[in-house]
Amino acid sequence: MSKIVILTGAGISAESGLGTFRDENGLWAQHRIEDVATPEGFARNPDLVHSFYNARRHQSSAAQPNAAHMALAQLQAQHPGEVVIITQNVDGLHEKGGASNVWHMHGILDGALCAACSHRWYAAEDMHRGTLCPSCQMPAARPDIVWFGEMPYDMEQIYAQLAGADLFASIGTSSQVYPAAAFVHEAQAAGAHTVELNLEPSSMVSSFAETRFGPATVIVPQWVNEVIGQP
Repeated sequence: MSKIVILTGAGISAESGLGTFRDENGLWAQHRIEDVATPEGFARNPDLVHSFYNARRHQSSAAQPNAAHMALAQLQAQHPGEVVIITQNVDGLHEKGGASNVWHMHGILDGALCAACSHRWYAAEDMHRGTLCPSCQMPAARPDIVWFGEMPYDMEQIYAQLAGADLFASIGTSSQVYPAAAFVHEAQAAGAHTVELNLEPSSMVSSFAETRFGPATVIVPQWVNEVIGQP
């Protein structure tokens, strides 16, 4: 198990107070996806989209990493091989918890992106329509978030990581959004052992060789201790 590749989803951050995409309450429940998470929605109403992501950015900046985030950082520190974290989350809690080598395939709330020249920079806590790009000076700033209909970031490199995996773990994801939902198949094709750690079975649960269910703050530290050989 020299190389471990881990995919994380919203479930790992839920116990830090950040709502998941399918929560009945919270920010996502107040808006249609088409209005706040698509390029078309941003073109129609950039003020609404900026307001939505400003609220998410405030919520994220106040959140603290939980025991699951910190356990993965511990795994990176103590496992003798490479541990790569691929996350669908945009909250930055892996880094707050001490992790490194984190691939944000859906972007990150702390980032801004110029829709005109593709320049990226650190976002202000509040972004607004007309914010100037520091590179080209065009008023084309948007959140550096991958929206529905857009290609996730760094896919070529992510597939290369999966192709080299000896162990693949999927943590806190419903496995309903592609291409991430199919990562287990990529890892299997590379000969990796696969494990799902989730609050409840995902839609891809039958594809995993091993499954564990429960709160992330309980099952992830337990699993990490087993991997690194601690009681």
